[in-house]
Amino acid sequence: MSRSRTFGWTSLVVVIALAGGYALWHHKAAEHKSADNSRGHTAAKGQPVPVSIATVEKSNFPIYLTGLGTVQGFNTVVVRTRVDGQIDQIAFKEGQLVKKGDLLAHIDPRPFQAALDQAKAKKAQDQASLANANLDLQRYTKLGEFATRQQTDTQRSTVQQLTAQIAADDAAISNAQTQLDYTSIRAPIAGVTGFRQVDQGNIVNASTQTGIVTIAQIEPIAVIFTAPEEQLPQIKDALAAGSPKTIAYSTDGKRVLSEGVLALINNQVDTTSGTIRLKAVFENKDHVLWPGQSVATRLLISTLENAVVVPDDAVKHGTSGLYAYIVNQDSKAELRKIKIGQSIDGKTVIEDGLTPGERVIVAGQYRVQPGSVVATKVADSEPSDGKTSDGKAR
Repeated sequence: MSRSRTFGWTSLVVVIALAGGYALWHHKAAEHKSADNSRGHTAAKGQPVPVSIATVEKSNFPIYLTGLGTVQGFNTVVVRTRVDGQIDQIAFKEGQLVKKGDLLAHIDPRPFQAALDQAKAKKAQDQASLANANLDLQRYTKLGEFATRQQTDTQRSTVQQLTAQIAADDAAISNAQTQLDYTSIRAPIAGVTGFRQVDQGNIVNASTQTGIVTIAQIEPIAVIFTAPEEQLPQIKDALAAGSPKTIAYSTDGKRVLSEGVLALINNQVDTTSGTIRLKAVFENKDHVLWPGQSVATRLLISTLENAVVVPDDAVKHGTSGLYAYIVNQDSKAELRKIKIGQSIDGKTVIEDGLTPGERVIVAGQYRVQPGSVVATKVADSEPSDGKTSDGKAR
């Protein structure tokens, strides 16, 4: 008897819960249907739907090839000593901009100065011997038949030997002077210095591979980046026509860092990745690019003349393909199926479906149906060069 009552009460509770759930579902469905009928009634009444519009334009549209690259010094030199000795002066600061020929370090010059003085003294000694030999030759020549021919020839040979010795002395002096000049270590290129590798007071040797400092040339500077091998013909055509513009961006692609030109296509394709390495050169007067820095790149490979262009927001994806809404003269929305081409900087090329001068909806499409009356306002536009209207980089 107790079990029967329990089962009965449980069944009653279940029935009541199901009834309540059905009533709630029916109420929600009625609300949605009422809202849909209300929107349909509003649309039927022709009340305008607020939207933002933009004008379909005809303009020249640049085609960029995007990629990632690394900044490299245009020239990089490891400065090493060319003579052995003790460093008695470091004449640069780490990170300093130096010009070609600036003094970087100085090695104790005394041994090399002594070698130079010795070479000069040797030349003076040989010059004195040559002068005496010339006098003897003149004496033998004046003696005529009183001097044997052998004596005269021997003296003439002595003069020639001493003349050659003086030429050797000149070479020794030049070599000693060069070694002395090497004690002043100077910048071979203009650029920025890195970390100092040797401190003052250390003994350095010309045979060691450790340099004193590394100098990287940053004016101009280079960016090495890659492109798919499929783009190689277009890149070659662009390079043959001139120096294609190359733009370096921050890695997030939002800020323009510098503009340069493509200078070189590598002589072979990387078969492992199917890419080709490219080198662009930038003047870099403001030093915004730095060796080792990662950048995003855009290479201008061509320009579409008189292309039909719309904002990206005008292009929508549907079950039957791409489409856009235009606003006709009666302020009603019309659906147009479109075909698009290249897209960059918020602009898309329309290959088919729209004509210049037409007004396209760029915001509010989700409330629009074909034939809907719309209330339009012009959408805010931004320049397509990656900068805001005040000229600052985005």
